[in-house]
Amino acid sequence: MELPVPQHICISHITCDSFKIGWDLEGSERDRITHYFIDLNKKENADSNKFKHKDVPTKLVAKAVRLPMTVRGHWFLSPRTQYTLSVQTAAKRPDGDYTVSKWSASVDFGTADYSLVHLTQLLQKAEALAGRMLPFTVFYRNHQRADAACGRMLPCVKDDSGSHGSPISGKLEGIFFSCNTEFNTGKPPQDSPYGPYRFQIQADLLFNQNTNLYFGDFYCMYTSYHYVIVVLAPEGSKGDLFCKERLPLLDRSSNPLLSCTKMEDGSLHFQHAQDVILEVVFTEPVDLASGIVTQISGHQLMSLSTTNAKKDPSCKVCNISVGR
Repeated sequence: MELPVPQHICISHITCDSFKIGWDLEGSERDRITHYFIDLNKKENADSNKFKHKDVPTKLVAKAVRLPMTVRGHWFLSPRTQYTLSVQTAAKRPDGDYTVSKWSASVDFGTADYSLVHLTQLLQKAEALAGRMLPFTVFYRNHQRADAACGRMLPCVKDDSGSHGSPISGKLEGIFFSCNTEFNTGKPPQDSPYGPYRFQIQADLLFNQNTNLYFGDFYCMYTSYHYVIVVLAPEGSKGDLFCKERLPLLDRSSNPLLSCTKMEDGSLHFQHAQDVILEVVFTEPVDLASGIVTQISGHQLMSLSTTNAKKDPSCKVCNISVGR
């Protein structure tokens, strides 16, 4: 008699690199089952993450165990990726081959973002590379136009640059700023990857004792440069509520990436990490009148743009041991 075909497949407890699976079995031949074959395939689309070990088969052979069972690590699952899955039962024969059932109906599911645990691992790697802290006084943003039509810069949804599993990509609304300075001058660099105009604002207008600081991502783009994304979210704002549940909260006055320290005279002292390029996301609108717009004197290095840049999945410095 034929082996029973799995019915009513249920996938639950989905993370960025694992899931739990169970199904129903009907028929008198259930006691013959010794193994399950699970066929998992990435759904191809224009935005799919193409990284996958070429030598890893899509089919998993698992010994028959009590259901539901957890599937983890067998295919280096990618976070935020859509998959299709089907199952068949099998009975191992004395000759070592298998008698198998028909394949079940296919089911679709998607893996999750990095969890706080995974982001904390990424944060620790970023902190190890950060280097010494350098002082700065302004945040700046380079762009193509000298002004905004409404006199304000408005938050927009973050693109897909960086780690594939970062929970802020395609979800968090914000405005990107920089704060890195040139080592020899202590001022913002004269070159720009994003256009000839630079909006510059005093650091304390975006980052102060009422601003929460979160870690968002750590990545590189097949170069020796490494980027760290941090989020500045005013306490109680929409962006702050989004980040509280998803991102590691940093001590604003004591961390190796970006700090704001209140001095004895009441002034604020700001520092940034020397050995990483910081990308700072501010989650609220910014009035142009609160800063100044100037034209850069250096070059437009468009090749350094991180817009929709994909992370190098082979870098040992900025990857963690889960799906890329």
